[in-house]
Amino acid sequence: MIAGSILLFSGCNGAVALPSVGELKVDKKLPKVTLTQNGVVTEMNEIAFEWKPIKDSNVDGIKIYRKIGDKNSTQLLATVSNRYATHYVDLDVKPDTKYHYIFRTYRDDVVSAKSKKLTVYSKPPLPSVAWIYARDGLPRMAKLLWRPHQNQAVKYYIIERKSLDDKKWQEVAKLRGRLQAEYIDTNLKDRYTYRYRVRVKTFEGIVSTPSEIVKVVTKPLPPVITGLQATTDLPKKIFLTWNRSKYKDFERYYLYRAKRKDGRYELIAKLYNNHFTDMVGEDGVSYFYKISQKDIDGLESKKDNYIVMGATLPKPIAPTLQDAKFNGKEIYLKWYKTDPRSVSYVVERHAKTGWFDEKIKNFKTSKKEFIDRDIVAGTTYTYLVYAIDKYGIYSKPSNEVQVEVKELKVVPIKKIQKSLPKEKRKKSLSLKKEESSVVVVPMEDDLSVESK
Repeated sequence: MIAGSILLFSGCNGAVALPSVGELKVDKKLPKVTLTQNGVVTEMNEIAFEWKPIKDSNVDGIKIYRKIGDKNSTQLLATVSNRYATHYVDLDVKPDTKYHYIFRTYRDDVVSAKSKKLTVYSKPPLPSVAWIYARDGLPRMAKLLWRPHQNQAVKYYIIERKSLDDKKWQEVAKLRGRLQAEYIDTNLKDRYTYRYRVRVKTFEGIVSTPSEIVKVVTKPLPPVITGLQATTDLPKKIFLTWNRSKYKDFERYYLYRAKRKDGRYELIAKLYNNHFTDMVGEDGVSYFYKISQKDIDGLESKKDNYIVMGATLPKPIAPTLQDAKFNGKEIYLKWYKTDPRSVSYVVERHAKTGWFDEKIKNFKTSKKEFIDRDIVAGTTYTYLVYAIDKYGIYSKPSNEVQVEVKELKVVPIKKIQKSLPKEKRKKSLSLKKEESSVVVVPMEDDLSVESK
């Protein structure tokens, strides 16, 4: 019967101070309050009372006084203004706390003698889960496991977290259902320490004490890759190497490249080997590189510690044309070798006979001079020289020179003396043919300039 009546007379917030005993008007003829045999029921946050009915018609109601623990003063807790009431519930109760209660009947401003002092202990707080476990070393996450609570009234599990930087515990999750037994916290920092605890909340809104505190340390980032090197002396490509990773969870290398050291780096390769050839395809181009490694969990090491610059081999330095002479029958050119990488040269000749009539011809030579005998009168010749290295890379063109051929000298051929023997005449003709032959041969199509 008490359970069904408790809520009807629950009371009171804001108890007032009890006047001193000397100030109370006591009428000993008024009946005292007597609790029933099972007249006290305790919970964590409430205490219920049941007393025997008051039959005296002179009684207006019951006053209830309370003292918390042993140090606080006694206060008027509640006034039940109907003498037919037989129940009262104190809702202003803390778990695991001692309370002292006194009951008096009253009429107007007169009270009865006090009842026997009743000492009651509220129930201890609802305990949390009995067993909890945390798995650490996970990538940016923490996994919690616990044994489901035995109390059938559990509605939620409240997950609380606190890092070394936090001053207070923070609620990070609320899981509905008593049989829940796992929670995974994500988006955590790398190699960072977190502490966790669990509370339960019942359907009545009762929150348990915290569980045991468990500690989690998240997985660190993979080690930084060292020893990154890049070439600067290869044609049209850059070769990169770095120290091999010994990390047990290694998955792949990630290579990044940017045009400027402080520029935006783009991922250009995912690699299993500790070397890479960047096929740039251009001369004299430089890039900046970073290298990192990712592990099997997708964590990537820092990559800003080591930045190197690589470059393709630049074009050879162009030769300098030193001299250009026309002696009436041939044009003589001479130039300086300005780059030790130069192994051969290409002479580019532009022959112009009118406003729109221009022919270009290339001649290849390993010397630092050139004699052009394949010339025509009334033509202006412009010459440029390119240096070529052992990789076939062309320099930029040299300074240009122009030679104008207005007319050619005609050298008459001397007559052969008839008195010479037949064999000597043949030998003399053979020598003259050799002397009149052209020294430089025009380039074939496959020797034409491809890169300038």
